[in-house]
Amino acid sequence: MTSLSTRWGKQFNPDSPLSEYPRPQFRRPQWLCLNGRYDYAVLPAHESAPGRFDGEIIVPYCIESSLSGVGRPLLPGQALWYRRKFTTGAAFEGKRTLLHFGAVDWKCEVFVNGRTAGEHRGGYCPFYFDITGLIKPGGENELLVRAEDSTDAGCQPRGKQVLKTHGFWYTATSGIWQTVWLEAVDECHLARLRLTPDIDRQTVDVTAETSTEGCRLFAKVSDGDHTVFSGEIGSHASISIPSPKYWSPEAPFLYDVVLEVKVGERVTDWVESYFGMRKFSVGRDGRGIPRLMLNNQPYFFKGLLDQGYWPDGLLTPACDEAMLYDIQTAKSLGFNMLRKHIKVEPLRWYYHCDKTGMIVWQDMPSGGPYIGNLKAGVLPLLGIRLKDTDHKRFGREDERGRENFEQELFEMLETLGSSVCVGCWVPFNEGWGQFDALRIAGAMKEYDPGRPVDHASGWYDQGGPDLKSIHRYILPVKKPRPDARPFVLSEYGGYSMKVNGHIWNWQKAFGYRMFKTQAALTQAYRKLHDKQIIPLLDEGLSAAVYTQLSDVENEVNGLLTYDREILKIDADTVRDINVRLTID
Repeated sequence: MTSLSTRWGKQFNPDSPLSEYPRPQFRRPQWLCLNGRYDYAVLPAHESAPGRFDGEIIVPYCIESSLSGVGRPLLPGQALWYRRKFTTGAAFEGKRTLLHFGAVDWKCEVFVNGRTAGEHRGGYCPFYFDITGLIKPGGENELLVRAEDSTDAGCQPRGKQVLKTHGFWYTATSGIWQTVWLEAVDECHLARLRLTPDIDRQTVDVTAETSTEGCRLFAKVSDGDHTVFSGEIGSHASISIPSPKYWSPEAPFLYDVVLEVKVGERVTDWVESYFGMRKFSVGRDGRGIPRLMLNNQPYFFKGLLDQGYWPDGLLTPACDEAMLYDIQTAKSLGFNMLRKHIKVEPLRWYYHCDKTGMIVWQDMPSGGPYIGNLKAGVLPLLGIRLKDTDHKRFGREDERGRENFEQELFEMLETLGSSVCVGCWVPFNEGWGQFDALRIAGAMKEYDPGRPVDHASGWYDQGGPDLKSIHRYILPVKKPRPDARPFVLSEYGGYSMKVNGHIWNWQKAFGYRMFKTQAALTQAYRKLHDKQIIPLLDEGLSAAVYTQLSDVENEVNGLLTYDREILKIDADTVRDINVRLTID
């Protein structure tokens, strides 16, 4: 267990961690947070529920983290058990009770009062069970959760999690790592909502599903104090938004939505939401150069790679304020985009990006075995491209692993489909676990035609939609060969500096190019952009993603230290460069 912590981790309350409403774009008034103190036990996976527990764990922090109060690994062949008691109040009387999990990594079974509520596989997306028939209304109930996670011994999507950390491979996150909560709903309630803006038609498309038939659905759309629309809609409706106010990083305007479900004249459900009128697309500028577009105008995406790791909570921040700090810091430095790198964040993170005006390029967490340094780094630098339909070359022979990846990928698309900030999907990164990228990108475009796809970020471009996406760390950045797709530099830089007292492991610190002082790092950063990046704007460069926002464990190539205490580079220099990273 590391001693490095954030200011928020030093102050957090273990009795009520992350107590904010966890689903801001689908808000209901009756809910109960179940974060806090649980009993836990680690047993061999073949054993049944424990008779006694090992101690106390703080949920929703993974067992490996210091904020959990445990700080130990969960190994393959082991099962992690959680237990807590809860009661439901008057708001739950006569209602159906839904038990929600923001995310559990990777496989879990859930029991309520000794009876099975359900099971789930997949470590990054939310799920729920209807436990109405299992609970004692007004009485004490027992929640029991069993989790298994094979980490890099399995083929499931896991991002950079490993059992033995080194270089750019990080500590695993096992078990519950996002909010656990209860929700009270009527028999007839809103079960699904998708909001899709269309600035060309000046409409927002509403797709809604109710839990039972015979319900009527009403919507109210507001522009501040002004009502834009109010009336009954069906399960699919296109609502006119005349003279829309666009959402952008420069002006992140959001429309408020209230939805009511009625049976007869009785309101059975009431949900608050929001959307932004914006359009992400590809097109050509006045000179015919392929460009990324925002709201039908060429737009330069100045981004930071953001892996969303914390020294005390690992994948889980200590509090809402901590995750907002990262977004606001990037915005204050002049960046308008974060590439969320092989991690899916809690929904509140995307809410803060929506509100703040921060575009997100969303990666799918990698799965399958790592393809090795030769295939991951050397062959692409030599210009050798492998076809990813050869599953063996990419370590993707396991059919179940491929099927599971696609299932979790489309769960992510569904979960984040209404998020205003998400402007690009990234299914594969640098060949890790890559397979059938052309087919998968096509399926993603069919499922969500309103966002570009970076089908193979970095190395093994298969010629698919929608970007010519390259990474450069060691070799100079150069214009690629002519291509009909916009040219994006989806990773570059990685300049590194160790800061004493703010580092995970001094001896194992990792970076591509190391600097000793802020002045030297700043000078190199300026030179990189003056000589290599800015000259490419007129040559068609449409996005640049610098590595990275913060240090992560052994990696020391962040603008911020891992504990978020020190900005290692001169802020004014970064802002000045970002002002110049603009296209007309």
